[in-house]
Amino acid sequence: MPRGRPVTALSSLELCDPDLYAQGRPEELWQRMRRVAPVHEGEYDGRRFHAVLSHPEISRVVKDTRHFTSEQGMRLDQNPAATAAASGKMLIITDPPRHSGIRRIVSGAFTPRMVSRLEQSMRETVTTVLDEALEAGECDFTRVAARLPLTVICDMLGVPPGDRDFMLERTMVAFGEGAETAADPLASAEAHADILSYYEELLARRRREPQEDMVTALAHGTVDGVPLTDEEIFLNCDGLVSGGNETTRHASVGGLLALMRHPAQWASLREDPELLPTAVQEILRFTSPALHVLRTATAPVEIAGHALTPGDQVALWLAAGNRDDTVFEDPDRFDVTRRPNPHLAFTAGPHYCLGAALATRELTVLFGELLRRVRDAEPTGPPQRTRSILIWGYDALPVRLVAA
Repeated sequence: MPRGRPVTALSSLELCDPDLYAQGRPEELWQRMRRVAPVHEGEYDGRRFHAVLSHPEISRVVKDTRHFTSEQGMRLDQNPAATAAASGKMLIITDPPRHSGIRRIVSGAFTPRMVSRLEQSMRETVTTVLDEALEAGECDFTRVAARLPLTVICDMLGVPPGDRDFMLERTMVAFGEGAETAADPLASAEAHADILSYYEELLARRRREPQEDMVTALAHGTVDGVPLTDEEIFLNCDGLVSGGNETTRHASVGGLLALMRHPAQWASLREDPELLPTAVQEILRFTSPALHVLRTATAPVEIAGHALTPGDQVALWLAAGNRDDTVFEDPDRFDVTRRPNPHLAFTAGPHYCLGAALATRELTVLFGELLRRVRDAEPTGPPQRTRSILIWGYDALPVRLVAA
């Protein structure tokens, strides 16, 4: 039994209530719970789990592959059948050493030429979406923010220009562009089926005609001398699309909202663009789009005095760790000059986000152009948060952009 003070039933229910993240103030709950103990017991969908809310303990667990596995799922609200089918095949739910083999294939695709091409794609996309937004005057910034990561991902995978409108539209539906899409699971499932069918065609093409892209790398890569199966390739393409889309999109929206709410910081960034790198890191910490990741104990272990046995699930609340006042001074303050900033938006350890550098560059390009081309931004309606315990993001952010 844990030696710390357990969470109250009310707090456990609140922590796993999607309405908290859509309408409430989760930062206040995290702080109250952390003051009691860094680790709490909770229950989700009839399953017991341990919730970890402190930065040091989260950091320790995500780096510990000796006592914890990712192969039994990465989220509390997972589909057990889907997790079992993808376990050991998709990068994010595969443990070392196979995880390292798949990771080498994916990271090896980021050649200097490919990175240069992706940066050009970022700049062209940002120019286009800001031109459209400034011409319209008012826009839903969630739609603006969605275009950048999806375009870059299509380029990264090797989707030819003529197919990108199809992939962009299907991806937005499959992974949810907003509340309307998220409310239609049938449309999402159909879009996923269309995307998987497209991957099958693209994979066949890349086996015949290799290019400098991710599908080619997966098609011709091997782990321990054995090629990846078609299923493994499809799953990892899907994982790259999902992961590459969520963080950048929601951090972009949340970052603009934070700057609108802190006009002095917007002004500081416009006056001193050299602050942009620290500002991007603060946007990632402050917005923390990934709310939690899951690990499962594989051996007896303790976390902050809580004894775990094999099979115990541990939900690591990344966003709560990024508001830990033992690590971040005045953590609920948005501060574009914050240093150091050891945030957990990309987690840490073996599963540190493979696309972290790419996502950081996308945010740098987007906010660099916003600061250069936009004199002022103001909300024209209330932001709408996403109802989820996985993503701390936005379904809508109506704004007016005023050209510099």
